[in-house]
Amino acid sequence: MSKLNSLQDLMIEEIRDLYHAEKQITQALPKMIAAASDSQLKQSFQAHLQETEGHIKRLEQVFQLLEIPVKAKVCHAMLGILEEGKEMIEEDAPPDVKDAGLIAAAQRVEHYEMAGYGTVRTFALQLEMNEVAKLLQQTLDEEKATDAKLTTLATRRLNREAVAA
Repeated sequence: MSKLNSLQDLMIEEIRDLYHAEKQITQALPKMIAAASDSQLKQSFQAHLQETEGHIKRLEQVFQLLEIPVKAKVCHAMLGILEEGKEMIEEDAPPDVKDAGLIAAAQRVEHYEMAGYGTVRTFALQLEMNEVAKLLQQTLDEEKATDAKLTTLATRRLNREAVAA
């Protein structure tokens, strides 16, 4: 465990946590794509995989701006959230029900990320690191948009189909 002497130290630890989380998500999304039966859901997960790769690159830019090594800190929370997602992937359920469950699992991931990015963006603003804050805000905006797309997909069609299953 590292010593946190300042808000900047805390921000760096949280960014390292997010970096690990994003790396884990890139490993989980292909499995979610394979498990989904709905073509729109598959496309949504595929698009988010590409977006997540961009989030990793953006975090690497943040490390560069902070002039610190690119280094991950194990994100135990994301490992747990993804483990629950893995359970859904392995669940024996009708395709529509499984798709609804995959959306629920994906939204847990998104909500964790939104909390994390919102926090580090706020820290960066407090520390007057506006360029860092701008990069973190871009990712936060994308995470919010993904969550909204998943909600729309679930509420307009997939959850109804799961009810009928």
